[in-house]
Amino acid sequence: MAKRYDCAIYSPYGAYELKSKYQKYFMMSTGIVTGFFLLITGIYLIISSLDDGTIDITGRVIKTVADLGPPPSVAHKPPQIQVQQPDIALPKIGIPKPVADEELLDEDVVLATKDELAEIVAPDITAEGEGIVIDIDDDPLPGDFIPVEIYPEIIYKERPEYPRLARQAQLEGIVYLRVLVKQDGSVGDAIVEKTSGIASLDDAALKAVFGCKFKPAIQNGRPIKVWVSFPYEFILHAKQ
Repeated sequence: MAKRYDCAIYSPYGAYELKSKYQKYFMMSTGIVTGFFLLITGIYLIISSLDDGTIDITGRVIKTVADLGPPPSVAHKPPQIQVQQPDIALPKIGIPKPVADEELLDEDVVLATKDELAEIVAPDITAEGEGIVIDIDDDPLPGDFIPVEIYPEIIYKERPEYPRLARQAQLEGIVYLRVLVKQDGSVGDAIVEKTSGIASLDDAALKAVFGCKFKPAIQNGRPIKVWVSFPYEFILHAKQ
């Protein structure tokens, strides 16, 4: 009985099974890896045999520094933009057609120059009858835009009379007038563009500006009427 007990305890069953399967699986895995390696090697040899194996070793022989040529430019040129040309039909050459002699242009026509056109003055159109009078040479309004080549220049500035009450009260200010300068350089009309805040100073400036004299504005070589801004300063040099 003791001998059977010992055999049950020291039985080598598990170790024998592991050793027998280990050898089997080891041989199987070794065969698979070897076969895969031979397959890869065979494919590489087949592909290599298809190539002729020639290598192009032809090149440029450089003997001197001059053979190197200029170095490449480091400047980055902008890419060229391809612009598609519009599809425009070419003009067609017409066939001359005979016309009457009255429709022909005179070859000896002389066109007027710029100076000659400037000398042409259109007369005033005045139609009397039934109380209708049309006069083209009307004065422009203060807000009208009048293109000029040369603006008016002051020749003589009439000095205004300082109002007595404003002088006694030591009142000062600047009056900005809007003045209509006529073709002869005289003042045709005037309005207060920006008041000084003192009515007596504004009235004195309006009264004095009509005594001023200007060089008239010039357009196309002719004097024209135009509105200009003109300031009057009322300053007491010695205050009491």
